[in-house]
Amino acid sequence: MSQPKFGQTIQAPDALRTRVGSGRMGGIDPAAIAKAEAALKSLSGNFAQWLDDEIANLENVRATVRSEGPSPENMESLYLRAHDLKGLGATYGFPLVTRIAGLLCRLIDDRSKRLEAPMALIDAHIDAIKAAVRDGIKTDDHPVGNILVKELESRIEKFGA
Repeated sequence: MSQPKFGQTIQAPDALRTRVGSGRMGGIDPAAIAKAEAALKSLSGNFAQWLDDEIANLENVRATVRSEGPSPENMESLYLRAHDLKGLGATYGFPLVTRIAGLLCRLIDDRSKRLEAPMALIDAHIDAIKAAVRDGIKTDDHPVGNILVKELESRIEKFGA
């Protein structure tokens, strides 16, 4: 093989294109995407109920933490419920819930500090999630959503999480 000359373009084989195909959005069929979007839209009528169910699960774990105390198992359950909401809030049309649940996860993410997390701050996150859904506050662009997020972030920073 000869050495390339200065300014000469060398065409490298496009291994990715040969693996995923070409011409159809990198190998993804646009019809399949449209079908998936239609399926998601048809399910969107259930989102409010599913979000309420997820919040009820979080509320039930909070009640357990209050009644039994913040054991490693109870706090792990609380973390997992918050993590579920973090992943689902935006899907259900409430990016603010995703953001607040993410802050709660940040607060109790470190297993070595979970038991030290102030219950009042945990309550503030859960109550903020419930209020956002109850009042239809979907994003932190909303004045109340913005204030909630900033206040919770400030308190988490003071706690050191």
